[in-house]
Amino acid sequence: MDADKVSHAGECSTSTSMSQTQQEEHEQCPNMEECLKLLKGDRDEQRLAGLLLVTKFCKAEDHSSLRKVYHAVGTSFLHRLLRTGMPKPESVNNDNRVAYLHLAVTVLAALCRVPDIASSQDMLSKIPLILEVISTPSGSSVLEECYEFLYLVSAASSDGIMKLYESGGIKILASQMPSLQDGSHLMEISIKLLQLILSRISLDIIYNDYLPELLVILTAIARQFAVLHTSLKFDALHLLNGILSPKDTAQFLAALRTLSKDNISDNIRIGIVAVLQNRVGMLRPFAEIYLLCYFTLFFLLHFSLLWFFRCLLLVLEQSRVEIAVLLNELAYLKYEAPQDTSATAEAIELKRRNVAVACSLVEKIIKLISNIGGNDGNLLDEGTLTKLIHQLNETIMVVLEYLEDAKEHGQKKGDDLLASVRIIGSYLAEVPLACKEKVQNLLGYMLSVEGEDEQSPFYAVCFLLPLLCQITMEIEGCKAMASCGGLKSVIDCFSKLVGPDGYMVEDNGCIFLACDTIMNLLLKNDKIQLTVDESSFVSLLRALAYWSGNTDDMSSMMMAATICALVFDYTSEEALLSCSDFNNTILGSLYELITRCLASSKQDTNVDMDLSEIISAGFSRWVHRYPHIREAMKT
Repeated sequence: MDADKVSHAGECSTSTSMSQTQQEEHEQCPNMEECLKLLKGDRDEQRLAGLLLVTKFCKAEDHSSLRKVYHAVGTSFLHRLLRTGMPKPESVNNDNRVAYLHLAVTVLAALCRVPDIASSQDMLSKIPLILEVISTPSGSSVLEECYEFLYLVSAASSDGIMKLYESGGIKILASQMPSLQDGSHLMEISIKLLQLILSRISLDIIYNDYLPELLVILTAIARQFAVLHTSLKFDALHLLNGILSPKDTAQFLAALRTLSKDNISDNIRIGIVAVLQNRVGMLRPFAEIYLLCYFTLFFLLHFSLLWFFRCLLLVLEQSRVEIAVLLNELAYLKYEAPQDTSATAEAIELKRRNVAVACSLVEKIIKLISNIGGNDGNLLDEGTLTKLIHQLNETIMVVLEYLEDAKEHGQKKGDDLLASVRIIGSYLAEVPLACKEKVQNLLGYMLSVEGEDEQSPFYAVCFLLPLLCQITMEIEGCKAMASCGGLKSVIDCFSKLVGPDGYMVEDNGCIFLACDTIMNLLLKNDKIQLTVDESSFVSLLRALAYWSGNTDDMSSMMMAATICALVFDYTSEEALLSCSDFNNTILGSLYELITRCLASSKQDTNVDMDLSEIISAGFSRWVHRYPHIREAMKT
């Protein structure tokens, strides 16, 4: 333990028994054997002397010695010492009691430096007692040690977090945090304890159990975010992000509006502006800071639209500058700097990660703006929207120029390139005509980009699917796709999405976007003259057979049957069966699919009639080239 804590423990003692143990301590040479002998003694005075020695020479990192001390003194004596030191109405010798309390809590906190001791049931059972100590006036002298104990035990196991929560830890923290000094060690531990609780307990449960206390805590944390200029500022930001970004904040926001919301929103605004204007040293990666600021912007959206949009513009401006600087530095490192040094490789990797996160931030802002415009267009006035689009256009132009440079240097692989494609796909999904000429020139290249761990392009195509689906609704977009071989890229992506080795995707959105894109191209083939090799069509038909055979969703089956009917226009039964990776089983599955969908369109009025008409029209065009399909229809 620290020497100042030990001297404090000694100063607290004025009773005869504690004075005797101090005298014993000074007379003895502090070594482990003598300490353990005292701790195993029959008399309490001996054990007290042993514990005082522990506080003198046992180091926090010396887990072996601490473990020996724990087993020597035993759990019952420590528990009795803590109980003896706890405040009692009938207590006579108050100074003696406080000294016992300080010694007990100091030793317990020291022992909990050892993870397996901290996670023991013995220490878990003391959490309610330590919380009780904190809540009393006597606890003020041992607050630091009490908080240390709570953090070490809670961090050692999930059981510790649950015990802290179930014992009213939130209520105690709410009563303490408003009076703690800004940026103090106690405030730092309080924030860490809250982060542990949020990592284990659902916000919905906390809202239900401790909503008033959570609002008090939020006020204290918002103040730390506003006034601090240390790394603790970003810990406070993490916590604000966790509290203000739940799935359903309606109850929380309603309660917050009844309190001093102005102080909270003002403090959050001050903190965000200070970070974004670089008034705080860059103690954390800029991308992490911006991402966290983005989430706290939601809070300002609910309480201050003016400051929300001001901060949003500031975030976008800073992000554009950072992305431009990072991409410029990356281009130099990749194409001009010496490539055979570890320093260059490390620098490239670090900047690639930062680019990926910075682009992710801008992507989230794009979606946020889209949602605001879609849900309530009145929130965005024309002037603000123009400024936001201008910032985004400049950012996208910077990214496109970086991709042009990469294309010229024959670079197709890298997470920085993948992040660049992702942000372009997100933006152009909302504004498909932006940067039209550059995008069309780079379309084929972007479809060929691979992430660092990819063996072939997949995620880049997924990121571009919303754009591809939109542009292929028009002839010009289909021509652009045809000229760069885009159909093959989408077919390969679709096959990976739904095939037996299908990639994990968040939802079916990518699958249906790929289907729509393929259909758009196939339906307009007479005007764009697609050139697709037979192997791609075989791969597509195999994927359709597998997908439709593993779903009961009628809309999925109708989509699969429609694409199948369009593909059948380009080949024949004989040609397909001559392919080595195609057989009668696959063809039979496709025949069964088409038959089922044709029948459903006659019986079910809920079936998509446009798709049904495409299937029927296709059937009449190519049925003579697929003689066995009629047999399938009969069975």
